[in-house]
Amino acid sequence: MNRLVILLVVLAVATSSCKIFKQPAQSESAYTTDNTAPTKVFTVPGSETTDSKPTVAPKPEPVVDEKPIAVRKEQVSFTNQSDQNANAGNTFFVILGSFSQLDNAKNFRTTLLDEGFTPIILHSETGYYRVCVNSYKSESEARSRVSQVRNAFAKYSDVWLLIKE
Repeated sequence: MNRLVILLVVLAVATSSCKIFKQPAQSESAYTTDNTAPTKVFTVPGSETTDSKPTVAPKPEPVVDEKPIAVRKEQVSFTNQSDQNANAGNTFFVILGSFSQLDNAKNFRTTLLDEGFTPIILHSETGYYRVCVNSYKSESEARSRVSQVRNAFAKYSDVWLLIKE
């Protein structure tokens, strides 16, 4: 008899003290919000017009569907001292190729020389050799050059921008 009473007491305590979930009231829901709060409306000072004519927004310029320019920030060093002297102050580099072996980068550099570029080879902190065709101090000039290369050479459409840290 004592065992039965103890078992009932333990079950009663366990079921009454182990409520894990709070049941929302019928009007409450986890997915609804309070719609009784007033909506806030903000105005910009000086934007009020005295004319009764509605203002017409200018038509937006057509968007040119151009591939975005990939950008990567890395610490790089120059593989040639003369290249370092000429480009040490530049921060933005237009990259046409990236190679894990220096010999492959040199071969690609030779190919680019034949096509009229003046490439240099950079050694990245990641261990890759980056073949750069131009370097600039301003990002806008570098982005412009990336677009020029893409338009003039379809095979180099994957050209990207390296920012020296």
